[in-house]
Amino acid sequence: MTWFFAILIVLALGGVALVASGYGQGLARVHPDRRDVTLPAGRDLAGGDLRRVRFTAAVRGYRMSEVDALLARLAAQLEENADARDGAEDGKATGT
Repeated sequence: MTWFFAILIVLALGGVALVASGYGQGLARVHPDRRDVTLPAGRDLAGGDLRRVRFTAAVRGYRMSEVDALLARLAAQLEENADARDGAEDGKATGT
């Protein structure tokens, strides 16, 4: 009786190994269950783009407060740079 269970266990482990190695039909294709982070592709990022980004929560992910703080800082820097660039362009256009 012990030999029967030993052979049964070996066959079961062999079947698992075959399926895991991709033999046969294999597992069904996995489809993502979350939205991708979408950012504009045709232009430079702006501060508002970063403020709208939301990451999905993960068990071993980053702390949301740290990510939010970094995104807020980057958004502010992008807006400052855009304002400075717009001001410099306006100065060139008026000839000052």
